[in-house]
Amino acid sequence: LDPQGQLLAKSWSSLFEGQASAAPRGPIYSFNGRNVLTDPLWPRRLAWHGSTQRGGQARRRDCQGWRSSGPGEGLAAPLGEGRLLAGQRHNCSEA
Repeated sequence: LDPQGQLLAKSWSSLFEGQASAAPRGPIYSFNGRNVLTDPLWPRRLAWHGSTQRGGQARRRDCQGWRSSGPGEGLAAPLGEGRLLAGQRHNCSEA
């Protein structure tokens, strides 16, 4: 459940296994209460994670420990596809 009490997924493991039922249901809110799936402040709608598909740390793929917005790479997954640990590479300078 999210802070508003809405069900995001049927199970914890379904979020990471890419099952059809894993796509988050309803809105996903940022810490400041914005719906990241519809708010224009979130143009790319990515979940930045820096993890391998099995949940381990992806070395050199976490924007230097999430401290850099420079030319490095981070791993992120598109929200709404149901695979939160999908390993798509993105430049750390992306919004």
